[in-house]
Amino acid sequence: MRRIDLNCDLGEGAGRDGELMALITSASIACGGHAGDEATMRATVRLALRHGVVIGAHPGFADREHFGRRELVLSAGEIAELVQTQVRALQTVAAEEGAVVRYVKPHGALYNMAARAPAVAEAIASAVAGLGGGFAIYALSGGELLRAGRACGLDVKGEVFADRTYQRDGSLTPRDRPGALIEDEARAVDQVLAMVIEGRVNTAEGGFARVSADTLCLHGDGTTAVAFARGVNAALRREAVDVRACV
Repeated sequence: MRRIDLNCDLGEGAGRDGELMALITSASIACGGHAGDEATMRATVRLALRHGVVIGAHPGFADREHFGRRELVLSAGEIAELVQTQVRALQTVAAEEGAVVRYVKPHGALYNMAARAPAVAEAIASAVAGLGGGFAIYALSGGELLRAGRACGLDVKGEVFADRTYQRDGSLTPRDRPGALIEDEARAVDQVLAMVIEGRVNTAEGGFARVSADTLCLHGDGTTAVAFARGVNAALRREAVDVRACV
C-alpha cells in the first residue's frame, strides 16, 4: 500500500492552525526565526497533542520582514547556531507540554538553499546531528540536504509539494517566477496523486521529473490552505493511500 505523511507549516500566525491540524499527520512549527514565539509554539504544540499529530521544528532565517523567504549569506557556523537555537527553543516548550520534537524541516529560503548548496546542507545536517535526540530531517526530494543528512547518519524523508510547480531538475519553481504557485485545487490534487502513486511530477518546462515522496507539504499560510488540505486528504484516501506520519 502507498503511504504518505501530510505535513503543514504551522504556528506562523495565519489563523488556520486549528482547522488544519485535524487534516494532517505532522506539524512543522515555526520556532522564533521567520515567525513564532514561545506563546505560539506552546499553542501549536498543544493543538498537535490534542489531534495526535507528530511535532517537528521549522527553523528559518530571522528575517520576519520577508517571512524568511529572502536568501541571506551566513557562515556555516551561523547557520548551525540558527538551527540549533530555534530547535532547542521548540524542544523546551514541547518538553514542558509533555511532547517530543521528532523532526527538523528548514523554512523558506534556508530550505531552498539547503536543497541546492552542499555547504548549507552540510551545516544544517551537522547542526541537527549535533543536537542528538534522533531527529529526522524533512527535505526536498532529490536535494542536497537529503544527501547531507544521510552522510551524518540521520533519518531523512523526501518532501514534495502540493501547491508548487517543479523544474525539470526536480527543484521548485522560484516563487518570483510566473506559475510558481498552484492555486487550482483540482490541479493540486492531480499533482499530489501523480507524485505519491507514480513517483513523478509534471514540470513547468514540459516532461516530468522523478520524485520520492515520504511526506507532502501543505502550506498553512495561503487563503486556500484548508480547502487544499481537505481536497488532498480526501483524494488520497479515495485512492487507498495510507495517510500517516513517516517518523
